[in-house]
Amino acid sequence: MNATAVSGGVLPQMMQPISNLETFTNNNSSLVCSQNGVRAPSFKASHDGKQIYCQSNEASATQSCGSTTQKSNVLGGLSLKSHRQTVGKTFCSAGEYAYSGGAINYQSRTAEEKVGVLLLNLGGPETLHDVQPFLYNLFADPDIIRLPRLFKFLQRPLAQLISILRAPKSKEGYAAIGGGSPLRKITDEQANALKMALEVKKVPANVYVAMRYWHPFTEEAVHRIKTDGITRLVVLPLYPQFSISTTGSSIRVLQSMFRNDAHLSSLPVAVIESWYQRDGYVRSMADLIEKELANFSEPEEVMIFFSAHGVPVSYIEDAGDPYKDQMEECILLIMQELKARGTKNNHTLAYQSRVGPVQWLKPYTDEVLVELGQKGVRSLLAVPVSFVSEHIETLEEIDMEYKHLALESGISNWGRVPALNCTPSFINDLADAVIEALPSAMAMSTSDTASEDELYDDPMRYVIRLFFGSILAFLLLLSPKAILAFRNNIL
Repeated sequence: MNATAVSGGVLPQMMQPISNLETFTNNNSSLVCSQNGVRAPSFKASHDGKQIYCQSNEASATQSCGSTTQKSNVLGGLSLKSHRQTVGKTFCSAGEYAYSGGAINYQSRTAEEKVGVLLLNLGGPETLHDVQPFLYNLFADPDIIRLPRLFKFLQRPLAQLISILRAPKSKEGYAAIGGGSPLRKITDEQANALKMALEVKKVPANVYVAMRYWHPFTEEAVHRIKTDGITRLVVLPLYPQFSISTTGSSIRVLQSMFRNDAHLSSLPVAVIESWYQRDGYVRSMADLIEKELANFSEPEEVMIFFSAHGVPVSYIEDAGDPYKDQMEECILLIMQELKARGTKNNHTLAYQSRVGPVQWLKPYTDEVLVELGQKGVRSLLAVPVSFVSEHIETLEEIDMEYKHLALESGISNWGRVPALNCTPSFINDLADAVIEALPSAMAMSTSDTASEDELYDDPMRYVIRLFFGSILAFLLLLSPKAILAFRNNIL
């Protein structure tokens, strides 16, 4: 069963409390979805030849496609809201993207439409000179450093300070992998491969790349979409699991752009919010794991070690980020696939890349590696599960830092599963996900609430908050505990 969370319009309801019933309209038919009760369907209806099962904040749409049935979780018709809340190396090779599934009849609609696919990714500095401004863009994102509202005005000054102080250490990491991030090169190759796969399936489309913190920025990609006259758009984040800090942050930028542009606000859009459940993704991951296990002298003794990028615990507990649940379900699905093939190795999940004085998702990758060594584990296969492209967190953090730590801890046999990059089965499944999402695309509503920035239009309120916030920030930053935490955790 292929399952993909899709939302019609650039409008996922990520963090905001909403009413029990939300009504949305598509092709003159009103659908009512219950917003409460995780995974418990609240009603079933037929719409445009598809069965609609509404649950939680999603609708599950099943569409008959020839000899196969594709299933997607669909969130449709929701209006934009303000949310509180190795360089030079080719990682992708040309492959054949043969379509083995049943017929998906969207070709008749694409004859008069110009389809676009927008790939979302993090971005990365391409040279050492780019490192500091890249870090500034990263830490200036309110979805990365979530300051209390009273201290929002400190976002950019704090980002500038942290980026300057962290740049030297970060430059060492990028220098170790060749002088810059390969992420743009790989993502461009994935875009070209996806375009080819869609053409094979007779769904021609322009594929664009939008990076959140470096070139090509989201604004650049959206400008090209407008210039090219795209009439229907699918937004595809290259993050299998949804998180406020990844997909959510990029969607927030798109929300702001679409809200303020008459043309974009009328463009039918579908957002694929997460796709970790898809058979194609799960099978592709299992294929890579099986291949790497075969390199060990005793494959059955190998511990499969899933390492995912962490997020602060507050994202999960306070903001309702589904990332942890989705990650755990993702691991379960991959291990079920492996067990069905006869691979019954032990496995574990840990989280990497924590930064700052706050608590992040546990267990931590570095701590678990030490514990496994102490427990007598001698063979380990690292699997970067939240990454579909090679970048600094796989090439330097896992391949160098964690490998060294593992060997020091007594794990003598180390292996690492490569990122999916342009694996043909993976790209082929992304193409299927795009095609399945196209019918759910719809224009955003123009009845959007004011953005958070607009709440500061009252000059007196802003001055008062700035004054008292500055006093509090000054007192906090002068405290010895704050200085010590900053030096030990941020730097």
